[in-house]
Amino acid sequence: MSLVKSIGGKKVNFDFNKDFISIFSDKIKSGDLKFINQTLKDLHPSDVANLIENISPDIRSKLIEIEEFNIDPEIFIEINESVQSEVLQLLSTDSIVKILKRTESDNSIAILENLDSKKKSSVLDKLPPKDRFLIEEGLSYPEDSAARIMQREFTAVPSNWSVGQTIDYLRESKELPEEFLEIFVVDNEFKPVGIVPSSRVLRTPRESKMNNIMREMPVLISVNMDKEEVGHTFENYNLISAGVVNKDNKLVGMITADDVVTVVQEEAEEDVLRLAGVGDEEITDSVFVKTKRRFNWLLLNLFTALLATWVISKFGATIEQMVALAFLMPIVASMGGNAGMQTLAVTIRAIATKEISESNFSKIVGKEFLIGILNGIIFAVITAIIVQLWFKEFNLSILIGVSMILNMIVAGLFGILVPVSLKKLNIDPALASSVFVTTITDVIGFLSFLGIGSYFLFN
Repeated sequence: MSLVKSIGGKKVNFDFNKDFISIFSDKIKSGDLKFINQTLKDLHPSDVANLIENISPDIRSKLIEIEEFNIDPEIFIEINESVQSEVLQLLSTDSIVKILKRTESDNSIAILENLDSKKKSSVLDKLPPKDRFLIEEGLSYPEDSAARIMQREFTAVPSNWSVGQTIDYLRESKELPEEFLEIFVVDNEFKPVGIVPSSRVLRTPRESKMNNIMREMPVLISVNMDKEEVGHTFENYNLISAGVVNKDNKLVGMITADDVVTVVQEEAEEDVLRLAGVGDEEITDSVFVKTKRRFNWLLLNLFTALLATWVISKFGATIEQMVALAFLMPIVASMGGNAGMQTLAVTIRAIATKEISESNFSKIVGKEFLIGILNGIIFAVITAIIVQLWFKEFNLSILIGVSMILNMIVAGLFGILVPVSLKKLNIDPALASSVFVTTITDVIGFLSFLGIGSYFLFN
């Protein structure tokens, strides 16, 4: 029914086919709890989440309604945000509280973010005071800050402790995370001074001091650091975890590599969607919501298209004298637009990964200028030959060749200048660059082609 592989005792599914989804849906309809529970038990939590996402909303509702069925927190946090929001609406307040009590604080905050204000308040009221305080504190930070993705469950010991004391503490304490790879070493004010891999603790004599086997922390994350910056920090320092400190430099949380992977994926998806002008649109959004989100972007495109049309209208007499110009205009504009979008995509990626700096900016612009010239010459020759064979007009062939070179150069330059300029103005380049770049290449393409044509062909 599906391609399955066993990893760590759990079957990992690589492809739920329609037959398997259909059988699982039928079992839910008939209330076959034995089959349902066994299937969910055998599969990895991420695959169970995938299965829940792929069944229809009605079947999903039926699954939630089955009294004996309780969603495992590990499964719940793997469900994509839009479906998770839908499931949360079906769950009772008590069920949500039960899930939150069994999840790490960062996942609890992410779940609560998907609740409406009324239900969120009800859930918070039913949580133990300590849990409620930690979650409310996390929600008080900006949405894209490190504090939103850090977990408040971490392992920290005083610097003057011995390895033996540390091991005894790890064995006896019930408030530590279930899994951790590194132990933070703190001073008397709970400020982090170093970090020790758990494997080193296990392999070191009990009498050794923790401050003698620790290594200095390469970097500390501020609670207000942007999530995207956190991702860059993990990449630059090859971190598997990092301590998060408050304004007093005291350790308040920990971010792990798996949290960062999620952030990086979300940021990449967000940039792609914004580049297309659809923002944070979800596939499950209603027709009205999708239409509303796309309206402003399309309206802006309409005005930029009118600008390009206005440029063309100024050369109406020229086009009337040589109709071939009307046939060839889209070629110049299209080639420039595509070249501009290529440069734009590379530039936005370079901005996101911080590869562009003041020291190398001029070099990068110069490189794009040369690329524009080379591509312009290559495609100018190809296009000119095609036009000459088609229309038998040498001057027209030269005209489109020159226009092609000019527009390809402009496309390369503005493909990098526009996003960098928007970034300096604190405007997301992924959100606004494409419409400006395509407008500029269209206008320059039409202006160069028709302007040069008007001057040389009819004077």
